Amino acid sequence: MKNRKWIALLLAGGKGTRLAQLTTTIVKPALPFGGKYRIIDFALSNCKNSGIDTVGVLTQYRPLALHAHLANYKLSRSGSLTILPPYQRNENGIQWFEGTSHAVYQHIEFIDECNPDDVLILSTDQVYKMDYSLMLEQHKETNADCTIAAVEVPWEEASRFGLIRMDTTNKIKEFEEKPLNPSTNFASMGIYIFKWSVLKEYLINDEKNEYSRKDFAKDIIPLMLEDGLQLYAYKFNKYWRDVGTIYSYWQANLDLLNKDRNLFLQHPEWEIYTAEKNETPVYISETAKVSNSFFSDGCELSGSIEHSVLFTKVKVGKGASIKKSVILPGTIIEENAWVENVVIGSHSLIKNGVIIVSRNPDQYLMVVGNHKTIDPLFEDTSQSNQVITVIS
Repeated sequence: MKNRKWIALLLAGGKGTRLAQLTTTIVKPALPFGGKYRIIDFALSNCKNSGIDTVGVLTQYRPLALHAHLANYKLSRSGSLTILPPYQRNENGIQWFEGTSHAVYQHIEFIDECNPDDVLILSTDQVYKMDYSLMLEQHKETNADCTIAAVEVPWEEASRFGLIRMDTTNKIKEFEEKPLNPSTNFASMGIYIFKWSVLKEYLINDEKNEYSRKDFAKDIIPLMLEDGLQLYAYKFNKYWRDVGTIYSYWQANLDLLNKDRNLFLQHPEWEIYTAEKNETPVYISETAKVSNSFFSDGCELSGSIEHSVLFTKVKVGKGASIKKSVILPGTIIEENAWVENVVIGSHSLIKNGVIIVSRNPDQYLMVVGNHKTIDPLFEDTSQSNQVITVIS
Protein backbone atom coordinates (compact mmCIF):
# COMPACT_ATOMS: atom_id res chain seq x y z
CA MET A 1 0.00 0.00 0.00
CA LYS A 2 1.35 3.41 -0.97
CA ASN A 3 1.54 6.21 1.57
CA ARG A 4 1.05 9.83 0.52
CA LYS A 5 0.89 12.91 2.69
CA TRP A 6 -2.23 14.06 0.87
CA ILE A 7 -4.23 13.60 -2.30
CA ALA A 8 -6.80 15.76 -4.09
CA LEU A 9 -10.30 14.84 -5.24
CA LEU A 10 -12.02 17.13 -7.75
CA LEU A 11 -15.82 17.17 -7.75
CA ALA A 12 -16.59 17.45 -11.47
CA GLY A 13 -19.89 15.67 -11.99
CA GLY A 14 -22.52 18.39 -11.50
CA LYS A 15 -25.00 19.47 -14.17
CA GLY A 16 -24.45 23.20 -13.73
CA THR A 17 -28.14 23.98 -14.14
CA ARG A 18 -27.61 27.67 -13.25
CA LEU A 19 -25.50 28.04 -16.39
CA ALA A 20 -28.62 27.43 -18.47
CA GLN A 21 -28.08 26.69 -22.16
CA LEU A 22 -24.29 26.49 -21.89
CA THR A 23 -24.34 23.21 -19.96
CA THR A 24 -27.10 21.31 -21.74
CA THR A 25 -24.48 19.44 -23.78
CA ILE A 26 -21.38 19.70 -21.58
CA VAL A 27 -20.53 19.38 -17.89
CA LYS A 28 -19.73 22.67 -16.11
CA PRO A 29 -16.03 21.99 -15.32
CA ALA A 30 -15.39 21.39 -19.03
CA LEU A 31 -16.94 24.73 -20.02
CA PRO A 32 -14.45 26.93 -21.91
CA PHE A 33 -13.06 29.95 -20.08
CA GLY A 34 -10.72 32.81 -20.89
CA GLY A 35 -10.25 32.13 -24.58
CA LYS A 36 -8.48 28.76 -24.57
CA TYR A 37 -8.90 27.23 -21.11
CA ARG A 38 -11.58 25.19 -19.35
CA ILE A 39 -12.87 25.92 -15.86
CA ILE A 40 -11.38 22.74 -14.39
CA ASP A 41 -7.89 23.88 -15.47
CA PHE A 42 -7.70 26.19 -12.45
CA ALA A 43 -8.17 23.46 -9.85
CA LEU A 44 -5.89 21.09 -11.75
CA SER A 45 -3.17 23.72 -12.18
CA ASN A 46 -3.37 24.69 -8.52
CA CYS A 47 -2.84 21.03 -7.62
CA LYS A 48 0.13 20.75 -9.93
CA ASN A 49 1.71 23.98 -8.68
CA SER A 50 1.04 23.01 -5.05
CA GLY A 51 3.02 19.80 -5.46
CA ILE A 52 0.10 17.38 -5.27
CA ASP A 53 1.00 14.34 -7.37
CA THR A 54 -2.15 12.24 -6.94
CA VAL A 55 -5.47 13.59 -8.20
CA GLY A 56 -8.81 11.87 -8.67
CA VAL A 57 -11.53 13.53 -10.76
CA LEU A 58 -15.09 12.44 -9.93
CA THR A 59 -17.23 12.68 -13.06
CA GLN A 60 -20.84 11.85 -13.87
CA TYR A 61 -22.95 14.23 -16.01
CA ARG A 62 -22.11 14.39 -19.75
CA PRO A 63 -18.44 13.54 -19.19
CA LEU A 64 -17.27 13.02 -22.79
CA ALA A 65 -15.69 16.47 -23.38
CA LEU A 66 -14.21 16.48 -19.89
CA HIS A 67 -12.70 13.01 -20.29
CA ALA A 68 -11.21 13.99 -23.65
CA HIS A 69 -9.68 17.08 -22.07
CA LEU A 70 -8.25 15.14 -19.13
CA ALA A 71 -6.73 12.57 -21.47
CA ASN A 72 -4.38 15.28 -22.75
CA TYR A 73 -3.60 16.80 -19.36
CA LYS A 74 -0.20 16.17 -17.77
CA LEU A 75 -0.09 16.49 -13.97
CA SER A 76 3.63 15.82 -13.49
CA ARG A 77 6.23 13.29 -14.52
CA SER A 78 5.63 11.14 -11.45
CA GLY A 79 2.05 12.15 -10.72
CA SER A 80 -1.17 10.37 -11.55
CA LEU A 81 -4.58 11.66 -12.60
CA THR A 82 -7.42 9.15 -12.25
CA ILE A 83 -10.98 9.51 -13.53
CA LEU A 84 -13.47 8.25 -10.93
CA PRO A 85 -16.99 7.75 -12.34
CA PRO A 86 -19.94 6.03 -10.66
CA TYR A 87 -19.86 2.27 -11.13
CA GLN A 88 -21.82 -0.87 -10.37
CA ARG A 89 -21.01 -1.87 -6.80
CA ASN A 90 -23.50 -4.72 -6.48
CA GLU A 91 -26.36 -6.51 -8.25
CA ASN A 92 -28.52 -3.37 -8.05
CA GLY A 93 -26.71 -1.73 -10.95
CA ILE A 94 -24.86 1.56 -11.18
CA GLN A 95 -25.34 3.78 -8.15
CA TRP A 96 -25.22 7.40 -9.32
CA PHE A 97 -23.67 10.07 -7.12
CA GLU A 98 -26.44 11.52 -4.97
CA GLY A 99 -24.37 14.41 -3.60
CA THR A 100 -20.84 15.66 -3.05
CA SER A 101 -20.03 13.48 -0.05
CA HIS A 102 -21.72 10.44 -1.61
CA ALA A 103 -19.42 10.79 -4.64
CA VAL A 104 -16.38 10.59 -2.35
CA TYR A 105 -17.92 7.73 -0.34
CA GLN A 106 -18.23 5.65 -3.52
CA HIS A 107 -14.46 5.85 -4.00
CA ILE A 108 -13.28 5.05 -0.49
CA GLU A 109 -11.32 2.10 -1.91
CA PHE A 110 -9.32 4.42 -4.21
CA ILE A 111 -8.47 6.73 -1.30
CA ASP A 112 -7.53 3.84 0.97
CA GLU A 113 -5.20 2.50 -1.72
CA CYS A 114 -3.41 5.86 -1.70
CA ASN A 115 -3.38 5.78 2.13
CA PRO A 116 -3.14 9.58 2.66
CA ASP A 117 -3.04 11.42 5.95
CA ASP A 118 -5.28 14.14 4.54
CA VAL A 119 -7.66 14.54 1.61
CA LEU A 120 -8.19 17.80 -0.28
CA ILE A 121 -11.71 18.11 -1.73
CA LEU A 122 -12.13 20.69 -4.51
CA SER A 123 -15.05 22.28 -6.27
CA THR A 124 -14.40 22.79 -9.99
CA ASP A 125 -16.62 25.75 -10.85
CA GLN A 126 -14.25 28.51 -9.72
CA VAL A 127 -11.44 30.57 -11.26
CA TYR A 128 -8.55 31.51 -8.95
CA LYS A 129 -4.89 30.83 -8.16
CA MET A 130 -4.21 29.24 -4.78
CA ASP A 131 -1.31 27.45 -3.11
CA TYR A 132 -3.04 24.57 -1.35
CA SER A 133 0.17 23.70 0.50
CA LEU A 134 -0.24 26.86 2.62
CA MET A 135 -3.72 25.72 3.56
CA LEU A 136 -2.33 22.28 4.50
CA GLU A 137 0.31 23.99 6.62
CA GLN A 138 -2.37 25.73 8.69
CA HIS A 139 -4.40 22.51 8.81
CA LYS A 140 -1.44 20.74 10.40
CA GLU A 141 -0.53 23.58 12.77
CA THR A 142 -4.07 23.75 14.20
CA ASN A 143 -4.44 19.95 14.24
CA ALA A 144 -7.77 20.48 12.50
CA ASP A 145 -10.10 17.63 11.61
CA CYS A 146 -11.33 19.79 8.74
CA THR A 147 -10.13 23.06 7.26
CA ILE A 148 -12.40 25.07 4.96
CA ALA A 149 -11.11 27.78 2.61
CA ALA A 150 -13.13 30.98 3.08
CA VAL A 151 -13.34 34.26 1.20
CA GLU A 152 -15.25 37.49 1.77
CA VAL A 153 -18.00 37.99 -0.82
CA PRO A 154 -20.29 40.97 -1.46
CA TRP A 155 -23.20 40.96 0.99
CA GLU A 156 -25.72 40.93 -1.87
CA GLU A 157 -24.25 37.61 -3.07
CA ALA A 158 -23.76 35.97 0.34
CA SER A 159 -26.98 33.93 0.25
CA ARG A 160 -25.58 31.97 -2.74
CA PHE A 161 -22.92 30.36 -0.55
CA GLY A 162 -22.29 28.30 2.53
CA LEU A 163 -21.35 30.89 5.16
CA ILE A 164 -18.85 30.56 8.00
CA ARG A 165 -18.79 32.23 11.41
CA MET A 166 -15.44 31.95 13.18
CA ASP A 167 -13.64 33.27 16.25
CA THR A 168 -10.42 35.32 16.32
CA THR A 169 -8.32 32.16 15.89
CA ASN A 170 -10.31 31.22 12.74
CA LYS A 171 -11.92 28.30 14.55
CA ILE A 172 -15.35 27.71 12.98
CA LYS A 173 -18.29 28.22 15.31
CA GLU A 174 -21.16 28.01 12.84
CA PHE A 175 -21.73 26.93 9.25
CA GLU A 176 -24.90 27.94 7.35
CA GLU A 177 -25.65 26.60 3.89
CA LYS A 178 -27.12 29.35 1.65
CA PRO A 179 -29.17 31.20 4.33
CA LEU A 180 -31.92 33.60 3.19
CA ASN A 181 -30.76 36.25 5.69
CA PRO A 182 -26.95 36.05 5.95
CA SER A 183 -25.31 37.09 9.21
CA THR A 184 -21.79 36.97 7.76
CA ASN A 185 -20.22 37.37 4.34
CA PHE A 186 -17.38 34.88 4.81
CA ALA A 187 -18.21 32.22 2.25
CA SER A 188 -16.98 28.67 1.90
CA MET A 189 -15.05 28.24 -1.33
CA GLY A 190 -16.03 24.57 -1.53
CA ILE A 191 -12.40 23.70 -0.76
CA TYR A 192 -11.88 21.34 2.18
CA ILE A 193 -8.97 19.49 3.77
CA PHE A 194 -10.04 16.56 5.96
CA LYS A 195 -8.07 14.14 8.07
CA TRP A 196 -8.81 11.00 6.10
CA SER A 197 -9.31 8.79 9.17
CA VAL A 198 -11.99 11.20 10.44
CA LEU A 199 -13.70 11.80 7.11
CA LYS A 200 -13.88 8.09 6.29
CA GLU A 201 -15.79 7.38 9.51
CA TYR A 202 -18.29 10.17 8.80
CA LEU A 203 -18.82 9.05 5.19
CA ILE A 204 -19.56 5.48 6.26
CA ASN A 205 -21.99 6.60 8.98
CA ASP A 206 -23.67 9.11 6.66
CA GLU A 207 -24.37 6.37 4.13
CA LYS A 208 -26.48 4.62 6.77
CA ASN A 209 -28.60 7.74 7.35
CA GLU A 210 -31.68 7.51 5.14
CA TYR A 211 -32.45 11.21 5.72
CA SER A 212 -29.06 12.51 4.63
CA ARG A 213 -28.74 14.59 1.47
CA LYS A 214 -25.24 13.10 0.97
CA ASP A 215 -23.63 16.51 0.87
CA PHE A 216 -20.57 17.98 2.59
CA ALA A 217 -22.10 21.39 3.26
CA LYS A 218 -25.56 20.15 4.27
CA ASP A 219 -24.66 17.03 6.23
CA ILE A 220 -21.02 16.17 6.92
CA ILE A 221 -19.70 19.56 8.05
CA PRO A 222 -22.70 20.52 10.25
CA LEU A 223 -22.51 17.12 11.96
CA MET A 224 -18.78 17.51 12.60
CA LEU A 225 -19.46 20.88 14.25
CA GLU A 226 -22.29 19.39 16.29
CA ASP A 227 -19.95 16.62 17.47
CA GLY A 228 -17.37 19.16 18.64
CA LEU A 229 -14.64 18.38 16.12
CA GLN A 230 -11.91 20.88 15.33
CA LEU A 231 -12.91 22.86 12.22
CA TYR A 232 -10.94 25.90 11.08
CA ALA A 233 -11.28 28.44 8.29
CA TYR A 234 -8.39 29.25 5.98
CA LYS A 235 -8.84 32.86 4.83
CA PHE A 236 -8.13 33.56 1.17
CA ASN A 237 -7.84 37.18 0.03
CA LYS A 238 -6.78 37.04 -3.61
CA TYR A 239 -8.87 37.05 -6.80
CA TRP A 240 -11.60 34.41 -6.76
CA ARG A 241 -14.84 34.00 -8.63
CA ASP A 242 -17.44 31.30 -8.43
CA VAL A 243 -18.64 30.91 -12.03
CA GLY A 244 -21.73 28.89 -11.25
CA THR A 245 -24.14 31.41 -12.83
CA ILE A 246 -24.31 32.97 -16.29
CA TYR A 247 -23.76 36.45 -14.86
CA SER A 248 -20.69 35.47 -12.79
CA TYR A 249 -19.29 33.54 -15.78
CA TRP A 250 -19.71 36.62 -18.01
CA GLN A 251 -18.16 38.89 -15.39
CA ALA A 252 -15.19 36.59 -14.74
CA ASN A 253 -14.35 36.47 -18.45
CA LEU A 254 -14.63 40.26 -18.80
CA ASP A 255 -12.42 40.68 -15.72
CA LEU A 256 -9.57 39.49 -17.94
CA LEU A 257 -9.85 42.83 -19.77
CA ASN A 258 -9.00 44.73 -16.59
CA LYS A 259 -5.26 44.62 -15.88
CA ASP A 260 -5.79 44.76 -12.11
CA ARG A 261 -8.18 41.80 -12.21
CA ASN A 262 -6.63 39.75 -14.99
CA LEU A 263 -5.95 36.43 -13.30
CA PHE A 264 -3.32 35.41 -15.85
CA LEU A 265 -1.26 38.57 -15.20
CA GLN A 266 -1.36 38.05 -11.43
CA HIS A 267 1.49 35.88 -10.13
CA PRO A 268 2.62 34.81 -13.64
CA GLU A 269 4.97 32.24 -12.11
CA TRP A 270 1.83 30.35 -10.96
CA GLU A 271 0.92 29.12 -14.41
CA ILE A 272 -2.50 27.89 -15.48
CA TYR A 273 -2.05 24.82 -17.67
CA THR A 274 -4.40 23.40 -20.27
CA ALA A 275 -4.43 20.78 -23.00
CA GLU A 276 -3.01 22.73 -25.93
CA LYS A 277 -4.43 22.41 -29.44
CA ASN A 278 -2.66 23.18 -32.68
CA GLU A 279 -4.71 26.03 -34.18
CA THR A 280 -3.91 28.56 -36.90
CA PRO A 281 -2.84 32.10 -35.93
CA VAL A 282 -5.40 34.89 -35.49
CA TYR A 283 -6.35 36.73 -38.70
CA ILE A 284 -7.33 40.42 -38.39
CA SER A 285 -8.49 41.97 -41.66
CA GLU A 286 -8.12 45.62 -42.72
CA THR A 287 -11.79 46.25 -41.91
CA ALA A 288 -11.49 45.03 -38.32
CA LYS A 289 -11.53 47.39 -35.34
CA VAL A 290 -10.39 45.78 -32.10
CA SER A 291 -10.07 47.46 -28.70
CA ASN A 292 -9.58 46.18 -25.14
CA SER A 293 -10.44 42.60 -26.11
CA PHE A 294 -9.14 39.09 -25.66
CA PHE A 295 -9.12 36.60 -28.53
CA SER A 296 -7.59 33.19 -29.19
CA ASP A 297 -5.96 31.16 -31.94
CA GLY A 298 -7.95 30.40 -35.04
CA CYS A 299 -10.08 33.57 -34.89
CA GLU A 300 -10.92 35.47 -38.09
CA LEU A 301 -11.87 39.09 -37.38
CA SER A 302 -13.31 41.54 -39.91
CA GLY A 303 -15.79 43.50 -37.77
CA SER A 304 -15.70 45.68 -34.66
CA ILE A 305 -14.82 44.01 -31.35
CA GLU A 306 -14.87 46.10 -28.17
CA HIS A 307 -14.34 44.95 -24.57
CA SER A 308 -15.10 41.31 -25.39
CA VAL A 309 -13.62 37.83 -25.02
CA LEU A 310 -13.52 35.64 -28.13
CA PHE A 311 -12.59 31.99 -27.87
CA THR A 312 -10.83 29.70 -30.33
CA LYS A 313 -11.93 29.77 -34.00
CA VAL A 314 -14.58 32.49 -33.63
CA LYS A 315 -15.33 34.35 -36.88
CA VAL A 316 -16.65 37.92 -37.02
CA GLY A 317 -17.87 39.27 -40.36
CA LYS A 318 -17.41 42.71 -41.90
CA GLY A 319 -19.70 45.34 -40.41
CA ALA A 320 -20.54 43.21 -37.37
CA SER A 321 -20.30 44.80 -33.91
CA ILE A 322 -19.49 42.96 -30.68
CA LYS A 323 -19.44 44.79 -27.33
CA LYS A 324 -19.03 43.50 -23.78
CA SER A 325 -19.73 39.94 -24.88
CA VAL A 326 -18.27 36.46 -24.43
CA ILE A 327 -18.23 34.31 -27.57
CA LEU A 328 -17.38 30.62 -27.13
CA PRO A 329 -15.36 28.44 -29.55
CA GLY A 330 -16.32 27.91 -33.17
CA THR A 331 -19.15 30.46 -33.27
CA ILE A 332 -19.71 32.58 -36.38
CA ILE A 333 -21.03 36.17 -36.24
CA GLU A 334 -21.99 37.10 -39.79
CA GLU A 335 -21.82 40.51 -41.45
CA ASN A 336 -23.77 43.44 -39.96
CA ALA A 337 -24.81 41.55 -36.82
CA TRP A 338 -24.86 43.43 -33.51
CA VAL A 339 -24.08 41.59 -30.26
CA GLU A 340 -23.89 43.48 -26.94
CA ASN A 341 -23.85 42.27 -23.31
CA VAL A 342 -24.35 38.67 -24.41
CA VAL A 343 -22.87 35.21 -23.85
CA ILE A 344 -22.98 33.03 -26.99
CA GLY A 345 -22.29 29.30 -26.71
CA SER A 346 -20.01 27.12 -28.81
CA HIS A 347 -20.50 26.46 -32.54
CA SER A 348 -23.47 28.78 -32.92
CA LEU A 349 -24.37 30.93 -35.92
CA ILE A 350 -25.60 34.52 -35.72
CA LYS A 351 -26.86 35.37 -39.19
CA ASN A 352 -26.40 38.56 -41.20
CA GLY A 353 -28.23 41.57 -39.70
CA VAL A 354 -29.34 40.01 -36.42
CA ILE A 355 -29.28 42.11 -33.23
CA ILE A 356 -28.81 40.44 -29.84
CA VAL A 357 -28.65 42.89 -26.95
CA SER A 358 -29.12 42.75 -23.19
CA ARG A 359 -30.38 46.21 -22.23
CA ASN A 360 -29.70 45.69 -18.52
CA PRO A 361 -27.27 42.77 -18.02
CA ASP A 362 -27.17 43.29 -14.23
CA GLN A 363 -30.82 42.20 -14.12
CA TYR A 364 -31.02 39.88 -17.13
CA LEU A 365 -28.10 38.71 -19.23
CA MET A 366 -28.89 37.43 -22.70
CA VAL A 367 -27.59 33.92 -23.54
CA VAL A 368 -27.51 31.95 -26.78
CA GLY A 369 -26.87 28.26 -26.24
CA ASN A 370 -24.48 25.87 -27.96
CA HIS A 371 -25.09 24.82 -31.58
CA LYS A 372 -27.85 27.43 -32.11
CA THR A 373 -28.72 29.40 -35.23
CA ILE A 374 -30.27 32.86 -34.89
CA ASP A 375 -31.51 34.12 -38.26
CA PRO A 376 -33.43 37.22 -39.47
CA LEU A 377 -36.75 35.35 -39.37
CA PHE A 378 -36.45 34.92 -35.60
CA GLU A 379 -37.82 37.72 -33.43
CA ASP A 380 -38.43 37.85 -29.68
CA THR A 381 -38.98 41.07 -27.74
CA SER A 382 -41.25 39.50 -25.13
CA GLN A 383 -38.92 40.45 -22.29
CA SER A 384 -38.33 44.18 -21.83
CA ASN A 385 -34.63 43.94 -21.10
CA GLN A 386 -33.56 41.77 -23.99
CA VAL A 387 -33.75 42.01 -27.76
CA ILE A 388 -33.33 39.46 -30.51
CA THR A 389 -34.44 41.04 -33.74
CA VAL A 390 -33.22 42.06 -37.19
CA ILE A 391 -31.99 45.36 -38.58
CA SER A 392 -34.81 47.02 -40.53
